[in-house]
Amino acid sequence: MSGHVLVVHRWRDRYAHYEDYLDHRAHRVTYVTTPLGLPSVPGGAADVRVVPATDDPHAVWDAVGELGARFGTPERVVALNEGDLDTAALVRERLGCAGQRPDELARFRDKLVMNRVVRDGGLPLPAFADAPDEAAVLAFAEREGWPVVVKPRRGTASRGVVRLDGPADLPLLHTLPPEPRLVQRYCPDAIVHIDGLWTGTALGPWRASRYVNTCVDFAEGVTLGSVEIDDGELLAALGEFTARAAGALSDEPWVFHMEAFVGTASDGSPEIRFLEAGYRAGGAEIPFVWREVHGIDLMRAAMDVQLGRRPALPVPEEWRTAGWLLVPSPVPAPCRVTSFEPPSPQDGPYASVIPAVGQVIPRAGGYEHIGARFRFRGATSADVEKAVLRTAARFRMECVPTTAPGPGRVVCGLDR
Repeated sequence: MSGHVLVVHRWRDRYAHYEDYLDHRAHRVTYVTTPLGLPSVPGGAADVRVVPATDDPHAVWDAVGELGARFGTPERVVALNEGDLDTAALVRERLGCAGQRPDELARFRDKLVMNRVVRDGGLPLPAFADAPDEAAVLAFAEREGWPVVVKPRRGTASRGVVRLDGPADLPLLHTLPPEPRLVQRYCPDAIVHIDGLWTGTALGPWRASRYVNTCVDFAEGVTLGSVEIDDGELLAALGEFTARAAGALSDEPWVFHMEAFVGTASDGSPEIRFLEAGYRAGGAEIPFVWREVHGIDLMRAAMDVQLGRRPALPVPEEWRTAGWLLVPSPVPAPCRVTSFEPPSPQDGPYASVIPAVGQVIPRAGGYEHIGARFRFRGATSADVEKAVLRTAARFRMECVPTTAPGPGRVVCGLDR
């Protein structure tokens, strides 16, 4: 491959080091990005088109047309952010270029299709059904029991996820924008995320982590943390489960971010049930801690897959333990940072991303443009968790809204 490669890119930070994955001198590498993502486009890009949003297929298609007229039809289209996978698949289909098409992507993006594939593969998961309307949700709940969770079939970052505890909560569905949804039996068990590479036949490098709070909590303004697991018995069970789930979803290599419920069976062993999986490296600080703590670049492997290469990643002889913490902005974005108290070195993060005083936190969604991001490493899960909780307890930030009069300042209270 030595022709035109098109990349759909949205991150401002250096989540992906594209120039390390593909020689920008030997290939004509073009980018479709947003104003926020423009600063992190490699300097060696052959050309760049800026669109308001990379998940807007019409705007992206217009940009692709302009780039194609200059450089020819792309041989490959790359998108590493989950929010851009659907757009990239549509572009490939329209152009007739190699790579994953919408029908192939459905099992990784449509949660109804995903759950059916996993169920048919023999893995346990909470009861689920399509939720086209309120009647379907009520019928499911009357059959399976309350509470239930209703979520977008193609959602990301826990957007639009609601819990309904009984029939009186059904009117909440009318407050949500119209889109296909899934209903699922509520599961109270702890949620873990598993990240790594499926080679097509076996697990490559992988790590399992326990959330501190939940992604839904974060969407509601609560801090979100994660700590890698070092419990040998639980890791053995999670490894077996993850291999079965990853293999059920694809017999080709793929980089995964998977979530599962973990409870305790009657005999005291771990009881694991599938929640969902993403066809991409995990978000939040996961790509950073994998590179910085484990010396492994999951984004490289994900790009290799989309370029038609067979990914190969090293497996460390000995793993260190990593973790991260996300702090939402104390008032809804967009807002301007007026002050913050950075954590002391004793608090434990080895890296942090905190907007400067005066900087505006944009309303962009996801886990990048938020109040603050912290990364941790240590010898054990207990050590990392203590540092995460200590930082969450001590960090303070003040912001003012940029769209409303008056100060409206809120001190960020951080609780577990």
